[in-house]
Amino acid sequence: MSVPQRLAVVPTPFLVEHLPHATLPEDDEWIALVRAPEGLTVIREAPHYVDSDRWFGFYGHETARRPPKTGTLATIVGPLAEAEIPVFAASTYHADLVLVPERLLADAVTALKAAGHEVDGREVDGNGRPAVP
Repeated sequence: MSVPQRLAVVPTPFLVEHLPHATLPEDDEWIALVRAPEGLTVIREAPHYVDSDRWFGFYGHETARRPPKTGTLATIVGPLAEAEIPVFAASTYHADLVLVPERLLADAVTALKAAGHEVDGREVDGNGRPAVP
């Protein structure tokens, strides 16, 4: 593994939606968009009333990566893959947003810490959600 990352659990849950016939979302309430031949994938904050298929994200505390550091994303997703935790990743100019299913958040925190990463001070509650600081 290369240099351990300092990660924060984003306290807001996300939805990952597939819109098979869309080229743009109908609103501007999205975090990231990926357009592919099979349709549009939209990442957005999950409304408070949605309980199914929510994802929580880890976000790196990096400064601008110009030029990009080789293997930065791999150091995060590698331990999650070894723990059999599925991910959905979106990279930004400064860091990577790595989403994991809500039900596996506590396992993801454990796997990342075991791999030497620092995960911010938020503890995960008994439901696997970030505890209120």
